[in-house]
Amino acid sequence: MLLKQIILKSIKMNKLLLVLLLSTAMLQAQTVVEPDSTGVVKANDTLVMQQTVKRDTIKPFKRYKAEGVSAVVGEYVILDSDIDKAYVEMQSQGMSIEDITRCQLMGKLMEDKLYAHQAKQDSILVPDAEINGMIDQQLQYMVSELGSEEKVAAYYRKDNIADLRKELFEANKSIKLASLMQQKVIEKVEVTPEEVRTFFFSIPEEERPVFGAEIEIAQIVIDPEVTRQAIDEVKARLNAIRSDIIDNGTSFSTKAVLYSKDPGSASKGGLYQGVRRDSPWAKEFKDQAFSLLEGEISEPFETEFGWHILYVEKIRGQEVDVRHILMFPEVSQQSIDAAQKKIEDIKAEIENGEITFAEAARKHSDDKETRNNGGQLVNPITFDTKFDLTKMDPTLSAQVYNLKEGQVSDIFTDRDRTGKSSLKILTVTKKYAEHKADYANDYERIKQLALREKQIKVINKWQNEKIKDTYISINQDYQNCEFAGNWSKK
Repeated sequence: MLLKQIILKSIKMNKLLLVLLLSTAMLQAQTVVEPDSTGVVKANDTLVMQQTVKRDTIKPFKRYKAEGVSAVVGEYVILDSDIDKAYVEMQSQGMSIEDITRCQLMGKLMEDKLYAHQAKQDSILVPDAEINGMIDQQLQYMVSELGSEEKVAAYYRKDNIADLRKELFEANKSIKLASLMQQKVIEKVEVTPEEVRTFFFSIPEEERPVFGAEIEIAQIVIDPEVTRQAIDEVKARLNAIRSDIIDNGTSFSTKAVLYSKDPGSASKGGLYQGVRRDSPWAKEFKDQAFSLLEGEISEPFETEFGWHILYVEKIRGQEVDVRHILMFPEVSQQSIDAAQKKIEDIKAEIENGEITFAEAARKHSDDKETRNNGGQLVNPITFDTKFDLTKMDPTLSAQVYNLKEGQVSDIFTDRDRTGKSSLKILTVTKKYAEHKADYANDYERIKQLALREKQIKVINKWQNEKIKDTYISINQDYQNCEFAGNWSKK
């Protein structure tokens, strides 16, 4: 049953999808693509499950095919090496490849190429600036792992980083087109309450899904106070750097490499390309980027991430290429001690029953996103308040795993991606034991399963219709594969 495939094998297929995205990001060398940079619709994950064939039913693959071409879908070519790389990537991620067949990988690659091909036929456009932004993120990640752009290029067997960027550009554009096409196919798919009810009660009771243990969590965050003296000192350091660049012609890029605390851009001289007014940057950052002329450097300014100076390198219509240097004010030990005392007192008041955790969060927490909601955390994956204990961030899980409802955690120090430290306490506001799906209590989750099944049916129908109208050539080595779609047009 399709639902059973979704429930029992979703974790495995999510991993498979990730690996495929990793392995198809480059046609000629292995690469790394972060999953949040692809935007691929997960409703298609389960389609891979239908392309199952036992390993012992596949004949050994012959190696004489011209240039290693395994299939052609529209204008896209799938190489045999693309499938080989998928296996290598899976093993490097510590995943078992025992039950993953070449037919499964081939089927998923063909689906992605069909989406990308049809997206072009439907004139779906992806701005180059958006793709370049994705590549910047990927290269930043690679540099953070390997140490420099030169090492990244060498690791992926490229003469230089420019060659690597070209291949990443084509791969990312294909993936993004496929994602947008998938979204277009299912964007109007909805389920009615009656469809949800029919879906759930059509499942035999013994086959109904079991939802794992979940918890709801709230937090109180106390940031050590940054003194005026510390702010003045960091502004003075930035002004000194600015003056050196303006008066002495020192390279802004070199200064950024030496002094910027931004892990995402320091290694490439503080560079961010394709900044737009509608980009998800801090307002203060965009205000500076679009108020300066080409070649100008801003005065020091503050965002939620710290203090910056910004250099406009290139203005390209509605987009700007900028470099920036980020610094943080030093936090004194006195401020740290005061924050520690404050959160200890808050914790004691809660445990003594003088104030509820939610009231204390609203009154004292420094976290703007959660304090007005009594400190309640929202799951960034599902956007609700429930967290699956087996899928939580390890740092968060370690603090709450053994807590009872209403119990307050020990005080701990947490660091954000910029390195800024905060003191925190957590509480478990609600625990949900592992249980078999209940229509009333789990309606929203059941609704999502019903919607997903309906989306899959729509995708299957769309796919088979487009296969008929698209040029497809599959190497004889894969002719016996049992794909979900009629790829062989038999």
